[in-house]
Amino acid sequence: MSLLVCVKEIWEFSRSRTLATLDDVAKQSDPQAVLAWRPGPGRAHIGWQLLHIGVTEELFATERIFGTPAAFSDLIPRFKGGSTPDENIPTVSEIREVLNATRQHLLDGLSRLTDADLTRIPDAFKERGWTIAKALSVLTWHEAHHQGQAHITLNLWKNRTA
Repeated sequence: MSLLVCVKEIWEFSRSRTLATLDDVAKQSDPQAVLAWRPGPGRAHIGWQLLHIGVTEELFATERIFGTPAAFSDLIPRFKGGSTPDENIPTVSEIREVLNATRQHLLDGLSRLTDADLTRIPDAFKERGWTIAKALSVLTWHEAHHQGQAHITLNLWKNRTA
């Protein structure tokens, strides 16, 4: 089985878990308060974790692998790696919209790749020495990592004492 096929299947599973977490947030009595909740001072809120997944996908699907402009230019500075979570909390529907759109951009890009492309190092990854195969592996891990952070933060919110 091709790495490209495997990656797509893993992405589908990971996204189902991310959306399940988002659905759980949506079922709470005040989803906006849940999305804004932080496990401690200076820590990322659930809304940031979930939109960070989408923004990172967008950057990989455009600028980093293909050298094309990214969509959601207003969100990228707020939710990319290294950003500081602000108090402008996205809604459940905004998060879902971004996750759906960025995933489609990623799948559109993936469909343009062949196995021969996997050893190419895009300009954006030259400093790190990442091939496209390595970038796809990192991106595969990335969603699971941040979905896990959002999930545990949601569980902490459900069990808070304050």
